[in-house]
Amino acid sequence: MTPWWSRAVFYQVYPRSFADSNGDGVGDLDGVRAHLDYLSALGVQALWLNPVMVSPMADHGYDVADPRDVDPLFGGIGALDRLIASAHARGIRIIMDLVPNHTSSAHPWFAEALANTDRRDRYIFRDGIGDAPPNNWVSVFGGPAWTRVTEPDGTPGQWYLHLFDAAQPDLNWDNPEVFEDLEKTLRFWLDRGVDGFRIDVAHGMAKPAGLPDMSVTDTALLRNSEDDPRFDNDAVHDVHRFIRTVLDDYPDAVAIGEVWVHGNEQFAKYLRPDELHLGFNFRLVQADYDAAEVREAIDNAMAAATLAGATPTWTLSNHDVEREVTRYGGGARGTARARAMALVMLALPGAVFVYNGEELGLPNVDLPDEVLQDPVWERSGHTERGRDGCRVPMPWSGDAPPFGFSATADTWLPMPAQWASLTVVHQLDAPDSMLAFYRRAIELRSSRAEFSGEKIDWVDELSFRLPGGLLCALNAGADPLPLPEGEVLYASGPLPDAMLPPDTAVWLV
Repeated sequence: MTPWWSRAVFYQVYPRSFADSNGDGVGDLDGVRAHLDYLSALGVQALWLNPVMVSPMADHGYDVADPRDVDPLFGGIGALDRLIASAHARGIRIIMDLVPNHTSSAHPWFAEALANTDRRDRYIFRDGIGDAPPNNWVSVFGGPAWTRVTEPDGTPGQWYLHLFDAAQPDLNWDNPEVFEDLEKTLRFWLDRGVDGFRIDVAHGMAKPAGLPDMSVTDTALLRNSEDDPRFDNDAVHDVHRFIRTVLDDYPDAVAIGEVWVHGNEQFAKYLRPDELHLGFNFRLVQADYDAAEVREAIDNAMAAATLAGATPTWTLSNHDVEREVTRYGGGARGTARARAMALVMLALPGAVFVYNGEELGLPNVDLPDEVLQDPVWERSGHTERGRDGCRVPMPWSGDAPPFGFSATADTWLPMPAQWASLTVVHQLDAPDSMLAFYRRAIELRSSRAEFSGEKIDWVDELSFRLPGGLLCALNAGADPLPLPEGEVLYASGPLPDAMLPPDTAVWLV
């Protein structure tokens, strides 16, 4: 039997930005539930929810204060129960975000650590070097990776490590209590009907022995770097093997890791039979719109999966990166390229992840300084704008903000007035819209035997064939190309005069 996730189309929901049910300007879980029929019609098999656990929202949920409850901002745990039941009734699975590298500084454990120096071993506390931090590490978000605490007697004291924001202290995975608490969290959600987890910073957790100084301390160079020595240390695999032993008690549950590592061999380690089921492959996200880069990205992702005997994954965007319409040049050209790349991605064997709004062709939004909320903006000293531009709320209907997202125009991030032509309602009535394109492409992928198989065979520079007989071709060049032989099953744009125009992809059988 093939696991359900091996060919699934996952839809990533950034809950703050999907749909607001109560008019406070922030999306919530009842808002997601209200649009399940939309997601069912899109053809997705699973929803991945960005964090909805109790949090002060210093990093919009990735600072978890209670890993076994849902924040009232999103409707509380009852809203999640309702969502799970309604999604399952439609055959849609629910994947939750798991954040094992750190907690919120508002977590009871951290409050206990501040009050009692004997209770600090769940985190990484160290003495400084004089009045300086223990080493020269910088935060991924900018600024120092250490913050000094004031001891209970009022004197300056130890420093704690936070590879991200100061409100996100790193956990110490050498402490068995941390493993025990993780198991409680996993079983709590799985027993409530959750179908698996996306594991944040899955290459983190284990720190290099001795916490040595780094040779590079430029935050901009280190962010999302595959060569950051603080990540991808061998002991991290102990955490994933532990997670897998728990999930093996729930036969259909899936563990999906956010893995930024260097090289196919390193990536494959995370997909060994006793570790993750799926590992996020970011190669298509990192590739420029260039024939050689796209092919190299596909080849490396397939090679890494083959090394591990695992299922490859594919995605073009997420809540942390610039949206692909903008990344590919913006405007009509960026939209055409995004459609073409989506057709390539949906032809590839394995699991696919679509970020909410991708199916509408949403671009990144250039937001004014005063509304930016990503901690990267402040921690970088206003030199990096952060990720808010790809997190602007979804436009559902109407001709002006908030476009049916909320009953208030004061949404947590402002929506551009130019999005009237990108709303769901507008696109539903347009047979050539991005939404119509995604619906049809996902339907064909899910229903046609030609999409079978676990490998691809390259025919030429950017044409490949699946064992089931489908040929996918992309023209990423500047001139039209002859259309390959075969019956056209679907194309990302018009095919005049039996040619494949630039920035167009086609499926043939």
